[in-house]
Amino acid sequence: MSQTPKRGLGRGFEALISNDFDKSLLLTPEDRIEKIPVGQLQASPYQPRKHFDETALSELAASIKRHGVVQPLVVTPVKDGVYTLIAGERRWRAALLAGLATVPAIIRSSKELEQLELALIENVQRVDLSPLEQAVSIERLHEQFSLSYDTIAKRLGKATSTVHNIVRLLGLPEAAREALIAGKISEGHARSILALKGDSERQTYLLKTIIVQGWSVRQAERFVLSVKAGASSAKQAHERVHTETPATKKLSKKLGTPVGIRRTARGGKLEISFKSDDELERIIGLFD
Repeated sequence: MSQTPKRGLGRGFEALISNDFDKSLLLTPEDRIEKIPVGQLQASPYQPRKHFDETALSELAASIKRHGVVQPLVVTPVKDGVYTLIAGERRWRAALLAGLATVPAIIRSSKELEQLELALIENVQRVDLSPLEQAVSIERLHEQFSLSYDTIAKRLGKATSTVHNIVRLLGLPEAAREALIAGKISEGHARSILALKGDSERQTYLLKTIIVQGWSVRQAERFVLSVKAGASSAKQAHERVHTETPATKKLSKKLGTPVGIRRTARGGKLEISFKSDDELERIIGLFD
């Protein structure tokens, strides 16, 4: 039996996405770093991030006062000595707070940026990419090239909702990301875990249950619905995943056919199985 070749994901999620997009994408060892006056820089009008945390900026400014801007910004020339920021607006804003006169930057031409952007678009469209790898590439397009998710979706030929759902995978807890990379859970399972965002205890419980008990995506979805319906504990939510109860067993025996319960956010549905139209007529007749 042939083994499936490894795809370089053995080091886990940090091997897939670095903490620093600039270094991994826009900067190379051969790039020449230049000192550019802070007054000659302007934010990109397409920057998707509109809010910068003031406290975090102040902390970064204090660090810059002590150590300077460690990592260069990436800019592209506009006209009359003015440059538009491609990456590093947060560092630029902090440098202004710190009172720096210049910042280190690497100048990229519009053509170079277009080539980088096209390479990322092509990368997202590769059929062998995992969901998390797609999410990383899309987020790079969003952050580094100031592209909205709607614009990215159009360039990829996907629905905007699809792009949002892919990127949401980056919000998975670390253990769930690792499980998705390792193939221990599916993308459908991951979405169920994401649906419990903010409830780390139940997210952890659901992940472990999926892996240990081999829950299907549908079972994971039922667990989430039970939680959202007000189950007081993970154990109670777990119990409500089961489609068979003493009551359904009793009804199944009386009707002579399997009966199950499907939980929803508000109550649930009673499901009575039948194999043919004749059997359906027989079951209906029992209620006359």
